[in-house]
Amino acid sequence: MSRPTGTWSSGAAYEAYVGRWSRAVAGRFVPSLDASGGGGWIDVGCGTGVLTAAVLEHAAPSSVLGLDASTAFVQVARERVVDPRVRFEVGDAADLPVGSSTVDAVVSGLVLNFLPDRLRALTEWHRVLRPGGLLGLYVWDYAGEMQLMRRFWDAAAELDPVAAALDEGRLSAFCSPGPLRELAEAAGFAEVRVDAIDVPTVFRDFDDFWTPFLGGTGPAPAYVAGLAPEARERLRGLLDARLPRDEGGAIPLVARAWAVRARRPD
Repeated sequence: MSRPTGTWSSGAAYEAYVGRWSRAVAGRFVPSLDASGGGGWIDVGCGTGVLTAAVLEHAAPSSVLGLDASTAFVQVARERVVDPRVRFEVGDAADLPVGSSTVDAVVSGLVLNFLPDRLRALTEWHRVLRPGGLLGLYVWDYAGEMQLMRRFWDAAAELDPVAAALDEGRLSAFCSPGPLRELAEAAGFAEVRVDAIDVPTVFRDFDDFWTPFLGGTGPAPAYVAGLAPEARERLRGLLDARLPRDEGGAIPLVARAWAVRARRPD
């Protein structure tokens, strides 16, 4: 499936947590693909429609099919992205409901690390693309410069040994240029390129940073939801003490995504 549904039950909570930053990445990612106008696209793991909206704005597709395992996310996407060229469906990232060699572009944002069999999924995306078709995907740099998550897990692991095993930087260590390139090539893709996309994530104050972690949607918020109140408050206090502030009290961080662009060989 596109992502485990247990911690992805609220589209609104996702928007507050990382959706707002994903939107900034998507706005840079789609133009970087240098895709020609028109053609049929699939957005795998479409979530709340952030990447689909960017495709519509920057790539002029003839159609976009957005698929996600979360019914809640699909419902939010349908409400937010209303366009006759688009349809959103609940679906499986490794079993796309289209024929072989029928799609011009497959894109996916912030999903690959949640898939149980990444090579199988990429091989399926290769299957549906026409010869010469475009693959584009991006994932957060969990172990490095996706700073809101990196700061969170570093603090959590300092207070709780259990958190170290849940650290997304550890669980998604493949989210770096070398492993991503190797994975795409193993699935049969060519002309593989991996580039960094950095976007500022400026939180107006600590509450703006912390409150989304209370929403339960995503691995880090799910971890917070499982903490006892005293442990949650200790984590909150440590983060509050450690995060940088500018002169106005805002918290200036950066979110880095690794973006993959490749082609199905002719």
